[in-house]
Amino acid sequence: MDLFAQARNRGIQTEFIDGQGHRRVTDAAALKIILDSLPPQTPRRLLAEPVVVRSGQPARSELSQAATLPLQWKIVAGSKVIAEGRTSDHVIVWPQDLPPGVHRLNLTDASSFTEDVPLIVAPARAFGGDFDRCWLLAVQLYGVRSARNWGMGDFTDLHGLIELAHHLGADGVGLNPLHALFDDRPGDCSPYSPNSRLFLNALYIDVEKLPEYRADPQARGVLAHLRANDVVDYVAVAGLKWRALRAAFDAFKINPNAERKQDFEKFRADRAPLLSHFACFEVLRHKFNKAWWEWPEQWRQPDEARCAGLRNGADAPEIEFVEFVQWTADRQLQACKDHAHRLGMKVGLYLDVAVGVQSGGFDAWNEQAAISRHLGIGAPPDPLAPAGQDWGLAGFNAAGLESQSFEPYREMLRASMRHAGAIRLDHVLGLERLYLVPRGFSAADGVYMQMPLEALLAVTAQQSVAHRCVVIGEDLGTVPEGFRARMADWGIWSYLVMMFEREDHGPFRGVDHYAANALVTFNTHDLSTYAGWRSFSDLKLKRSLGMDPGESDDARWHALTMLDDVLRHHAIDNHDLYSVLQFLARTKSRMLAVSLEDLLGLIDQPNIPGTVDEHPNWRRRLPVSIEHIASAVDIDALKRAMRERASI
Repeated sequence: MDLFAQARNRGIQTEFIDGQGHRRVTDAAALKIILDSLPPQTPRRLLAEPVVVRSGQPARSELSQAATLPLQWKIVAGSKVIAEGRTSDHVIVWPQDLPPGVHRLNLTDASSFTEDVPLIVAPARAFGGDFDRCWLLAVQLYGVRSARNWGMGDFTDLHGLIELAHHLGADGVGLNPLHALFDDRPGDCSPYSPNSRLFLNALYIDVEKLPEYRADPQARGVLAHLRANDVVDYVAVAGLKWRALRAAFDAFKINPNAERKQDFEKFRADRAPLLSHFACFEVLRHKFNKAWWEWPEQWRQPDEARCAGLRNGADAPEIEFVEFVQWTADRQLQACKDHAHRLGMKVGLYLDVAVGVQSGGFDAWNEQAAISRHLGIGAPPDPLAPAGQDWGLAGFNAAGLESQSFEPYREMLRASMRHAGAIRLDHVLGLERLYLVPRGFSAADGVYMQMPLEALLAVTAQQSVAHRCVVIGEDLGTVPEGFRARMADWGIWSYLVMMFEREDHGPFRGVDHYAANALVTFNTHDLSTYAGWRSFSDLKLKRSLGMDPGESDDARWHALTMLDDVLRHHAIDNHDLYSVLQFLARTKSRMLAVSLEDLLGLIDQPNIPGTVDEHPNWRRRLPVSIEHIASAVDIDALKRAMRERASI
């Protein structure tokens, strides 16, 4: 079988029309690397895809014509058979009393051919929220300035932001991803390029909150400098925080408080075995100081017995330190969630989930079947990126997920929803298909790989209901026909950005256009602030960096005129930020996110895609400290704009 036939059998689309209208055929050498990078998969003969049963709805599966009848089937949960049967035609009607979960379906036809596929019993829909309409304060947590933090926002600042949001009438705080990054590379600070999506970024810990913390007089001068900076100096912040965390851990080990020790052990047990594996990985990464695929052979794959040996050997204190840090971060974030709940916030924390991970990180090491380090995810060429895009991240693959009953994806959702009332899945289109780029090739040499969409939506609904967490799918741009309808059918919300909600000839769409089950916002972290947009500052900045902003000044003037038109059409006479918020507050969309940068009238945006060092991406700090934000915001104007959906 040639490469292209193999690719077709694995759901890989090697020929497509790109965003520029050009026909693309994947290079054979690139395709070979892609196929070699995916886990082995036996072609299915009996069933085409995993089985999904939605609670309360009749479900049936059609067997392929290759199945020899009669066919025996049984559903296995763990080691227990929970249902079995036989069919003499090419249809299986599933029992309606199956227990929720992800089970294995064993099939055996009359020729004794056997097949094993996941069978998912899921709620009919994801959790839909128990509120009508509300709004959230969206914040880049690292950029929060306060009199007491160590030069970047932390979880105590988040506690203060929750207080502020409640005072303003909001029902939650939306944040950048809080995923774990690489502690020895603090300058690599993009929250969307994580080491692991299963654990937290320790730099958000407020070290002074630890009972074991003791102030270091020598750090006072450095702290004063870090607090005064206009950008986050991650290297200096990390140096101070990791020393302080180490000292606190040493004190904890010498004389642990009984209640804290018990809670620590409970956390270790609750997050086992992933926490233990993560701690082992971090210790090994520091010990070998190279990519995990270059480590000694015995450590290139996670192994429970070897990890146990590491935990019981000379490296035990280092492993426990990693676990101590994650416990501290988790408990501080949980305290923020609990505080929002006490205040009666309908959402609490709204957290962002990155689309992939760095190939050298824990998730890629721990899930080598489900995540291939040789394949990057990105996008094919289009008018805005004529060379295509490789985002430098590794993502899930279908075969690896299915072989493990989607457990790696479920673990990612559990970790993300652990303290969240809502999450946003970045690039949710990746649940249907991913654009894969082999390492060493250009983004134009990628392929589309089909993903088991229905199964992934079912698993998402399972975790959403279990955690009472609303799921928002970032579905910007062009998506396949019917994709948004399938998302909506499963109760996954859409993500509507007003800057993009325009007709082909320019007019902004009216309030009736916006769907109810959606989060609506004016912009995103990758787009201009409202003040920057009105002042053309984003266009000027991109041109100064040698970038094509993708929009002319004339086009921007036209957009401003179109904005005035839609506001006037809805009897809103002004065009300041609060007028736009009044428009968005009138939409049916049940969540509205308002960025703190916009409320403060800031010009610069948090991130400019396509830049690395040319712009202080993910580093810019707010010019106003959290103690003074309330006096810097026109609260009366904000509450008037939000009166239709404010919580107070």
